Amino acid sequence: MKIKELYHQLVPQPRIAVTWRRAMPLIFFLVLYAVVCISLELSNILLFARPWAFSLILFSVWVWWLSVAGYGGLSKGRALAALISRLVMLGLFVMLIAEPRSVRVRDVISVVYAVDLSDSIGESSVDSALEFVTKTVTEKPQTDEAGLVVFGRNSAVELPPRVSFPFEALNSRIDRDATNLQQTLSLAAAMLPEENRGRIVLISDGTETEGSISQILEELKSRDIAVDVLPIQYEYDKEVWLENLELPRFVKLGENYEAAIVLSSLQDGSGKLVLRENGEPIYEEKVSFKAGKNRYVVPIYLREAGYYEYSATIETKRDDDQIRENNTVLNYIYVAGEGKVLVVTNPGGDDRDWQSLVKAIREGERNVETISAYEFPSDSLSLMPYDAIVFVNVPADAFNVVQLKAVHDSIFNQGIGFMMVGGENSYGPGGYHRTLIEDALPVTMDITKKKVLPKGALAIILHTCEFPEGNTWGKRITKQAIKVLGAQDEVGVLIYDFMGGEKWLFELTPADEYEKMVPKINGAQIGDMPSFANTMELGLKGLIKSDASTKHMIIISDGDPQPPSPALIKKFQDNKVSVSMVAIYPHGGRDISTMRGIAGATGGRYYFPSDPNQLPSIFIKESKTLKRSMIQNETITPEVGMISPILKGIQEIPPLHGYVLATIKPRAEGVLNAPEKKEAEGEIDPVLAFWRYGLGTTAAFTSDLSPNWGADWVNWDHYQAFIKQLMIKISRVQTQEHLKMWSHTSGNNATIMVEDFHPEESFLNVAAKISGPHDREETVVLKQVSPRRYQASIPLWGKGRYQVMAVGKAGDREDHTNGGFIVPYSPEFLRFRSNPIVLEEIAERTGGQRLDPENAAKVIYGRRDPKQSSNPVFDWLLIVLAILVPLDVGIRRVQLDWYVIRSWFGLGSDKQASTATMGALLQRKQGVTEELDHRKGTASTTANQLNPQSTISKLQEQKQQSSRQSQQKQTEKTKPADAGNSSTKTPPTDSPENVSTTGRLLDLKRKRQSDNEKQ
Repeated sequence: MKIKELYHQLVPQPRIAVTWRRAMPLIFFLVLYAVVCISLELSNILLFARPWAFSLILFSVWVWWLSVAGYGGLSKGRALAALISRLVMLGLFVMLIAEPRSVRVRDVISVVYAVDLSDSIGESSVDSALEFVTKTVTEKPQTDEAGLVVFGRNSAVELPPRVSFPFEALNSRIDRDATNLQQTLSLAAAMLPEENRGRIVLISDGTETEGSISQILEELKSRDIAVDVLPIQYEYDKEVWLENLELPRFVKLGENYEAAIVLSSLQDGSGKLVLRENGEPIYEEKVSFKAGKNRYVVPIYLREAGYYEYSATIETKRDDDQIRENNTVLNYIYVAGEGKVLVVTNPGGDDRDWQSLVKAIREGERNVETISAYEFPSDSLSLMPYDAIVFVNVPADAFNVVQLKAVHDSIFNQGIGFMMVGGENSYGPGGYHRTLIEDALPVTMDITKKKVLPKGALAIILHTCEFPEGNTWGKRITKQAIKVLGAQDEVGVLIYDFMGGEKWLFELTPADEYEKMVPKINGAQIGDMPSFANTMELGLKGLIKSDASTKHMIIISDGDPQPPSPALIKKFQDNKVSVSMVAIYPHGGRDISTMRGIAGATGGRYYFPSDPNQLPSIFIKESKTLKRSMIQNETITPEVGMISPILKGIQEIPPLHGYVLATIKPRAEGVLNAPEKKEAEGEIDPVLAFWRYGLGTTAAFTSDLSPNWGADWVNWDHYQAFIKQLMIKISRVQTQEHLKMWSHTSGNNATIMVEDFHPEESFLNVAAKISGPHDREETVVLKQVSPRRYQASIPLWGKGRYQVMAVGKAGDREDHTNGGFIVPYSPEFLRFRSNPIVLEEIAERTGGQRLDPENAAKVIYGRRDPKQSSNPVFDWLLIVLAILVPLDVGIRRVQLDWYVIRSWFGLGSDKQASTATMGALLQRKQGVTEELDHRKGTASTTANQLNPQSTISKLQEQKQQSSRQSQQKQTEKTKPADAGNSSTKTPPTDSPENVSTTGRLLDLKRKRQSDNEKQ
């Protein structure tokens, strides 16, 4: 029964007869709706991702039935309007569910050229590939887009796809010691706009040493991106190379050993074989070799402990050997002995900075070696003979990044001690902020709360550098320059963009937001600046707004932009903003004089480096001009902080006449501190601090140990004892090692072996951490392959020096051992023929073609197939639907007085008639009110309770009578002949038809329910 009632409520019976004419609005709507949707789909204006959703339009029949059933109580016109609005809303809702998308068709081809720069590709082949790119781009249609990617081990974007192609020189810096086609194709595909027809042109020899192209080819095919290929072909029939240099595993001083050299060749030949020890030749011999492998043995003799690096080289005729890079192999031997202290000095410094310190170390019965920063080794393996390393007032720009990493790794992995001695070229003023050396030290160069420090502001202007990897160099040195700045200093970078002209890459920003700046610098598109004036003026405005006390600008350029006006130079002078100019490959004497003149007029410096490798040190040197405020030239007497063995036997501390500000790290041990200052209450300036970093101990002495700031210390009675105890504290402790390690390479893999010589045999859990090129580290677990022997094999990731630190654990026992190996050249140099088969597979699987240089442009840009793309329009339809909702409510709920509306336009009855009608209604209302008041006073309460409906009924009857009288008065004006009869005909109030309107409605409802039950 309930189901039947629910059905009648959802599908009520019509109050009036339903004919096919009543269904015409529904039929018309469905036909029109179908025509509109199909037309939008066929005309490619819209497409619907879920066409099945259109079946929901059948609900329109139910909406129509509710309307024609006659229960809305609306007039015919309003009922039709309401029905149409509901049907339109339903149709839009169904379209929303069908997920409409606007269709866009573009006949534009976006092409990304991918050029192989790996070591297996010769420079002449690279030049030919770039000429091919520029030639085909000039022949492309004007509306098409072209971009450029270069690759080796990694990939880099030279130019994104766009209509213009402003290529001048390669600016990206990539690792060329491997080939990764998978990463290259993935990057090129990511650059292609979705709305255009995408295409990749791959120019390579087809060799792949990293990655796998199978997965990316499927992705390219699914995205309909074709890869056209241009093979770089070569084949060497004559080639000689050295495979390995074998040295003895364990050696003793004073004994003879042998070094074995493995030589391979494609054909018989001859040449000169040279073996060098630490760079000095110890063996030279003319040798003849056969095709295949050849082995030569050379005797060697070790006289003293230390690190010995050997290099073997084969020298042949040019015609007999195509690749020279694979003619040298490297290896080393380390003979443990008495540990030494290595003192590193400033090449341009004063010898008095370190002479007193070296003398005191020698008096403490330690061996000392003194070298300048320029002579410092570039790998951590060569630092193994030293127990401690001391930097004496030497700036960071005297080293390169590789040398600083070698120091860091020797501390962390080998346990070598390290100390930095202060001075004007150390710590923050020396440019060590945000370097690996700062990571190792127990202090940081960030002075976050020292309000006494003046703030500096630096603006860097980058102009496109027209030399190989020029823009990449510019970005790298910019990042290094920012690292030198303090946290409170401000830095901003300006560039000339191909699209936007002169602009801030980022405006003056605190240097401690370095991590946010790096992505912006890496993604910068640096263009050829037409004039210095606009960019310099833009930078000057930013510097003027800054509240920094020191303001400086650095410009790197080739000098060809137009010079600034004298008025602009005067603004720089008035605002005390200095400008340093760095000239890179200037075009002539005029360009040089322009840049030198700008630097001289503003109080800056002019640089003309002959080698781009000098750029980092120049920028770091310039940035250090903002750091001089960290030097405190004042006399202090250090106060003892934590008790330490270094101060054993020392009762009084002599004064120091200067030091460098630094902040001690949380876990560090502060032994000596500067007295607390009133203006920096609660903050401690460290003078001597220690901490443990990895396996090593590092120390920071923020003053110097020379006659400059430490004059009273040099003449101090306890100076030599203090230095001796200081060296004992930081030096590596020599312990008996029970683990021995050796390693060797074969092809693209390395094998690491560790042997246990402990008196008591036990099973060890052995793991090794391998640090290698590209700042990459890997950890591997060694498996036991025989009693006391453990072994593991790892894949190599490029040429360079690999350092291995192994740890063996068993219960409470823990032993360490260090070693390493050298990969002398890239495996790319062991490929003597190209691999066009791989390229043809790429083209076949992606729908591309093998290109012929003669007609390549026609093939690349001539295969046109307009690309159809789509975007969702859900939001727009939702907005239309939201507008229709209040309209539908208005149609159903709002009654419009058309007489009033007509009167607005002068089309209705006159004002007098309207006034008369309104007057009659007001008069009738007053009469009804008086009658109600009279009845309320005379009627009994009981009667009202027994018949509560009577008063309402009479009021409704009087309201109906008033309405009829108003209509009659209106009719009397239009039809005077009938006025008398009409006005006298008033239905009796006691007629059964007018007794109660509510009663009649209730009777109709009961009758309808009775009829439904009978059915």
